[in-house]
Amino acid sequence: MEFYKLTLIIVYLLLLKHTLVICTNLKGPSFYDNYKILWGNSLAKSQARDVQISLDYSSGAAFQSKSTYGSGFFHLNIKLPGGNSGGVVTAFYLSSVSGNHHDELDLEFLGNNDGKPKYLQTNVITNGIGNREQRIKLWFDPASKFHSYRILWNRFQIVFYIDNYPIRVFKNKHRLGVGFPSQPMQVLASVWDGDSWATDGGRTKINWSYAPFTAGFRSFGINGCAAKSGSNMKHCNSDKFWWNRQKFWQLNSSQQKVYESIKKKFMTYDYCTDRNRIPNTPPECPQ
Repeated sequence: MEFYKLTLIIVYLLLLKHTLVICTNLKGPSFYDNYKILWGNSLAKSQARDVQISLDYSSGAAFQSKSTYGSGFFHLNIKLPGGNSGGVVTAFYLSSVSGNHHDELDLEFLGNNDGKPKYLQTNVITNGIGNREQRIKLWFDPASKFHSYRILWNRFQIVFYIDNYPIRVFKNKHRLGVGFPSQPMQVLASVWDGDSWATDGGRTKINWSYAPFTAGFRSFGINGCAAKSGSNMKHCNSDKFWWNRQKFWQLNSSQQKVYESIKKKFMTYDYCTDRNRIPNTPPECPQ
């Protein structure tokens, strides 16, 4: 009897161990389920759950989603290039088919040299019209470990997040004549040479002796409503998609406080207040 009990215990522990292994391996879709390398294949190391793309003197690299989307809550975990990365741009963005009238939502991480702050620039481009840049100084080292970055896009608003903190909100004010994305977009990420403008207004150039500059990416699940390019996106406004429900029409009171605090402490540039560049306050900006 004791031998029988002992056998049952051993079997139970083996089953429990097997179950735990199965659970820990359930980490969502792999890179290959939703994405593909777009360019710079020789500078891309793609595994199922950990992808690296690099910039060297010859080229950068990029990957993109296999599908296009008409709304969603898009997410990547990113670790930026470390060391002296001045002039290097790492981007996570949504973009429609290229052309003069494309839509685009940008998160552009601007590299810098050791000991100097790194910045994140966001932009909203609609029907080929952009010039809506905002820039914040990051309050952490984005090259030391992975952080979560997300873009919410529904018919009411676009929100950019860092680690669940909202850092920019762009409301749908099409009734005021303000452009809002209206075309299906793909999800993309890239590392490229931006030293003509990215760091200190282009004064800090890339030091190629530190190349390659490598960015890491994880978490390749996509929460989006699939929509073919050139198609009607009306079905992507349905509240059967959780990101379209009333909870996501605006920030809640706690999120709003965090958002205002981040703007106050870390925003270093806002197109809404740049009268030299934009003499008249855009209608989407506080008047």
